[in-house]
Amino acid sequence: MKILGIESSGLTASIAVMDDDVIIAEYTTNFKKTHSETLLPMIAELMDRVGIDVNDMDYIAVSEGPGSFTGLRIGAATAKGLGLATGKELVSVPTVKALAYNLYATKGLICPIMDAKREQVYTGVFEYEGDELKTILDTDAIAITDLINKLNEIGKEVVFLGDGVPVYRDTIDNEIKCAHSYAPANMSYQSAAAVCVLASKMIKEGKTVKASMMRPEYLRLSQAERERNERMGQNI
Repeated sequence: MKILGIESSGLTASIAVMDDDVIIAEYTTNFKKTHSETLLPMIAELMDRVGIDVNDMDYIAVSEGPGSFTGLRIGAATAKGLGLATGKELVSVPTVKALAYNLYATKGLICPIMDAKREQVYTGVFEYEGDELKTILDTDAIAITDLINKLNEIGKEVVFLGDGVPVYRDTIDNEIKCAHSYAPANMSYQSAAAVCVLASKMIKEGKTVKASMMRPEYLRLSQAERERNERMGQNI
């Protein structure tokens, strides 16, 4: 079973190809170019390098969100376009859970945090029980201080990762009461390989979707929509 993985929920752009249980190629960049400039050329180059065509894929997996509104829209549009062109079904993979897969078999809690601006993070809390990644707190967009309070209530050791770490590390260090650490750079950011691995599990559970039905998971209004509503006097 061949899976093409697409990850564009943040600054990182990542493409991977998985053949059964083997990641045969991954191409990741974390630079200032927009995903509209990078994703399709990255896919074309990766396919050329490994001598595989998109039509050879069995499924196309894409990070569904939450995350950057623009990044998610571009990733979804790319995956849907490829799915419609090839007739392949899509796997819509939760971004935060895929991030947590970077830290396989870690003891204690795993807490991905993605910067959602305005002192908020996209987050979730997970914990491994054997080989199974269990959800402790569901994916949400919440204030960083509220997240810290929830972790203090749980009281377990926790590892943080994600692009929210450099933004909120001082706040975490100052306010968290339980033992904590931070994932190194090679494990801290979005990975299309992780998207592929989680997608393979979801496929076995029958969690696929037709390309025309795939929708990103934003969790909250975009900045432009919030600012418009604020101008109209609504309390968002």
